Amino acid sequence: MSSIKNILLVSANAYSNPYPVYPLGISYLHTYLKKQLPLFNFSIFDFNRQSLSDFKGILSTGDIDIVGVSLRNIDDTNIYRKNSFIDWYRQVIETVRNASTAKVIIGGPGFSIFPVILFNILKPDFGIKGEGEESLLELIGCIDKNADYKRIEGLVYKTLSGRIKINPRTTYLNSLELAFDKDLVDYYWSKSGMLNIQTKRGCPYNCIYCSYPVIEGRKVRTLDTGLIVNTLKDLYFEKGITYVFFTDSVFNISNEYNIKLAEEIIKSGVKVSWGAYFSPHNLTYEDLSLFKRAGLTHIEFGSESFSDMQLENYGKHFTFDDILKVSMISSDLGIFFAHFLILGGYGETDLSLNQTFENSKKIPLSVFFPYIGMRIYPDTELYNIAIAEGRISSTDTLLEPTYYISKHVNLDTIKERALATGKKWIFPDFDDHGMMEKFRSRNIRGPLWEFLRF
Repeated sequence: MSSIKNILLVSANAYSNPYPVYPLGISYLHTYLKKQLPLFNFSIFDFNRQSLSDFKGILSTGDIDIVGVSLRNIDDTNIYRKNSFIDWYRQVIETVRNASTAKVIIGGPGFSIFPVILFNILKPDFGIKGEGEESLLELIGCIDKNADYKRIEGLVYKTLSGRIKINPRTTYLNSLELAFDKDLVDYYWSKSGMLNIQTKRGCPYNCIYCSYPVIEGRKVRTLDTGLIVNTLKDLYFEKGITYVFFTDSVFNISNEYNIKLAEEIIKSGVKVSWGAYFSPHNLTYEDLSLFKRAGLTHIEFGSESFSDMQLENYGKHFTFDDILKVSMISSDLGIFFAHFLILGGYGETDLSLNQTFENSKKIPLSVFFPYIGMRIYPDTELYNIAIAEGRISSTDTLLEPTYYISKHVNLDTIKERALATGKKWIFPDFDDHGMMEKFRSRNIRGPLWEFLRF
């Protein structure tokens, strides 16, 4: 007879700037586990919608056997504020310990970047690094049957000697259903004006600063197009949702797959608008024209710099000519687009910055979102560079927001020089909350940054 009945899946993210983000990872876990374990009761708790007091109330009933906590971000990745979320996560875990006897399992992107140090700080019973669905399924079964769990892929646990062990991962899922929770849909549609879906996992690129390969792995897994379209149909026809954002690390990794997905969306009759993160390469006029017919309205380009020398420093596989070309195509097709950049990162000089500012003048009707410096994460090339240069030590945890900033740029003049271009540069200290609330109250959906272009 099963010893486990009730499992609570918790989205610990309570950060909502510029808007609350739908807890997609928890929803994928919830959908997967409910289907695989129909005799168990699974529920979702979301700290964007509910309070710590609500959390204590649920736990104090004594009915919860396992609490799975997803850590989305470690901090706000904003050099102007440097808000760390670790103390909040500690408070969440301590609440579970104080109010219940439930087993605690932690995972999510934030945990996957810092599994050992966060395991030591938060003291869960178990952790899961990387893709969580199958690993959590196996772990629940082992806990339920008091069976050996030590071979589960991605599992993080403490050995009898007190050492933290991380099991390697060799297998990944390539088909995932997604059933949206009605209460979550209502809340995020109202507050965020969009819902999120994945079409693929994994990133094969070698950007020196990026943690995506650490979180999702380098092997790209494209998810079943039929299941994605069915999810869109359910959102559109059953719930009236008209905008989604595809949260892939880079949407256009595999355009053969994307073309198939776009064609199936068109055939389905779903009139859902969508946006995604794109790399400014491997895109033709025909590709983007097809994507637009399938509903594409917003592109967020991970361009990072408009200087070729700096793109090379960052480990990019495209040039400014590629960026300009795809910007012009997007403009011609009437697709809204924004460029996200890193100013003052590894290798940056005032010369490369000036190239970025000058080249920005060539790009029509765009918004530029610059980040200052590069957040240093473990297991990245930037981490190795920072150690070699003596910027950090191999013993630094990096949990507190730590940035690599080039010594060859004048940070005090960056904002002034950017704004002098006459283009729309939106720095991280820009407060757009009032604008967001105004447009949401008018029932305008989507990212909304297109209204900042003028």
